[in-house]
Amino acid sequence: MVKGLNPKLVTVVEQDVNTNTCPFFPRFMEAYEYYSAVFDSLDVTLPRESQERMNVERQCLARDIVNVVACEGEERIERYEVAGKWRARMMMAGFSSRPMGSRVARSMQSLIKEEYCSKYKVKEEMGELLFYWEDKSLIVASAWR
Repeated sequence: MVKGLNPKLVTVVEQDVNTNTCPFFPRFMEAYEYYSAVFDSLDVTLPRESQERMNVERQCLARDIVNVVACEGEERIERYEVAGKWRARMMMAGFSSRPMGSRVARSMQSLIKEEYCSKYKVKEEMGELLFYWEDKSLIVASAWR
């Protein structure tokens, strides 16, 4: 459907975790590992008493975690997929990758290091930008034409 709109560029920014097709226990373990890294990163960037952090935890993370872990079938709305699945899906739909490049990754890494913490990393792999907390990929951004 998106390809039919003939866009000049499509960007996909997705959490790099599989909560779409996994049976319960593997989905629970993957969500645990993923959200543990997210909360570890919050500990470094926002104090626990911070209103901003409380809002993020209550309004974003709590809802997502409950939906991913406690809901099945049509009730489960949050269905994230890893980068490889998005790459395959976009290519099957007739899109071709438009690499973001290592220069973009380096400039983003520099900005993140200055503003936040050196434990956040940005890597360019297969033309996509992966945002890491330590060694755990959290977010993937890609561009397609």
